[in-house]
Order: sequence, then C-alpha cells, then structure tokens
Amino acid sequence: MAAASIQIKNPTFAKTLASSKNPSFLPFRSSSLSVNYSSTATNFKSIVSRVTPSTIVPRAAASSSAETQVRKTFHGLCYVVGDNIDTDQIIPAEYLTFSTSNPADCEKLGSYALIGLPDSYNERFVEQVEIKSKHSIIIGGENFGCGSSREHAPVCLGAAGAKAVVAQSYARIFFRNSVATGEVYPLESESRVCEECKTGDVASVELREGNCVLINHTTGKEYKLKAIGDAGPVIDAGGIFDYARTAGMIPSPVVVA
Repeated sequence: MAAASIQIKNPTFAKTLASSKNPSFLPFRSSSLSVNYSSTATNFKSIVSRVTPSTIVPRAAASSSAETQVRKTFHGLCYVVGDNIDTDQIIPAEYLTFSTSNPADCEKLGSYALIGLPDSYNERFVEQVEIKSKHSIIIGGENFGCGSSREHAPVCLGAAGAKAVVAQSYARIFFRNSVATGEVYPLESESRVCEECKTGDVASVELREGNCVLINHTTGKEYKLKAIGDAGPVIDAGGIFDYARTAGMIPSPVVVA
C-alpha cells in the first residue's frame, strides 16, 4: 500500500508517512501541521485499534501489561546536542557497511553512534573503549535527524542503549525510521529543552496516556512533551513489521525445527 493512501488522524505520524513533492527533508512540528487526508481510503487509527494493549509485548518490557497501558518510563543520563544534527553526525557513511539486520553488526554500529559530532562536543556519546553508551536519553534542538534517509541512524542509537530522543523538531525521515524500526521513541518538546539541560543530567521520560513528560532530576524541572500518538504501539511492538505480525496483517515467520 502506498504511503500516500494511508489516512492517519495523529498529525505527527501522518506527516511521516504522507508522500511529499518536496524532496528536501524539512523540520516539522505536529502542532502546526495541517493536512487533509479525508479523501484517502484507509484509516491507520482503526488498524491500531485491532491490536489491544494486552497483545503487544514490548521487546524490553519492565512492567506488567496493565502498567504499560498507563505509563512507560525511561530513566538515565542525558546527552545534549544542538540544532540540525544530521545523519552524518549520527552515523557517518563509512559505517553503513554494517547490516542493520545482523545482531553482531548492530552492536558494532552502536559503538559508533554520534561519532560524527564535531570536536566542540567534549564528551563522546559512546566512550572509545565501550560498546554501549551510559546515556539513555538524547536531547536535541531543531531539525534532529536531517540529511539522508539511512535507517542506520535510529538503529545505531538504539543499539548504543538510547531509549528516547527528545527534540524540538525532527526531519520527517528520521521520525519515520525511528517508528518503523522501533529503536527509539522520537518525542517532541514544546520548548528549548536542549538549552536548559546538560549532558550528564539525570532525567526520566514518562510516556503517559495523552501526554508525555521529561523530568530533569538534577535541576528539578519538568517539561511537557507532545504525545507520541498512534506511533506509540508500533514502537512498543518493536517496529512496523513486528507490529504488523502482531496485528495479523502479515504472517509470522515459520520456525523449522
């Protein structure tokens, strides 16, 4: 099914799947998006409703199914970046030889996450002798994930141990790839959180019904985030293919003994 034929009521997720005549990857904000999908045939929200929360098992579920319906929480250290962090900075092209479908390659890919950042960043996201990052929450500014369409960008962040990215706006291709791969939750902030948080701050991200929040425990400040909407169940399931299998839209792979 072509992406342009999908009707989605959640504006942020709709923007990521809608086709565009403009080839450039411009930043977007869901609150300012105004697109008319009334003429399309398929309602994505109705597809989401086919899968009840009890049938979706997140890859790293740390709480019961009942708790997952109400809240999902990520807790850890922040890594703060600025505006226009492109995919070359997230994962340079020389590392795209690693396969995103091979677990061993993904682990290696994660060790190079955000290695393309300039020298002005005094602390690396992943230390040179490490495979995983000690930072589980990435905080950015405008237009996070701009550049090429490489799916390696969200995959390397997830492989390095990142659980969520909080940015003021995203390049739509990065947002879409984050949802499709199920690697990280791309959450939009309503203010310049990247100017109020510092790398190393202890923080929590809470995904609640209808809204999300970022809590900086180091400063004691709390920031409202935009709801992840219909993209949430897809990421919870581990990506678009795992979600489709759970929903019965495609068959599960047959395991031969």
